[in-house]
Amino acid sequence: MLDLRGIKCPLNWAHAKVRLEQMARGETLELLIDDPRGVRDIPRAAEAEGYIVVDTARADSRGWRLVIEK
Repeated sequence: MLDLRGIKCPLNWAHAKVRLEQMARGETLELLIDDPRGVRDIPRAAEAEGYIVVDTARADSRGWRLVIEK
């Protein structure tokens, strides 16, 4: 899991991408974000890089939870 709350787009995607690059194929990364722009942009960027967006959901009143598979 990677808690990116408080980090704005596109920096939150940069952090997620670094972590994804370190993972093995088939592993999943759970992101916690609070930037509404990131909810829109991170899934698009992830899919453009060849990753699979498994889930995007409202986590709580403070943000969203995204799950991305490498």
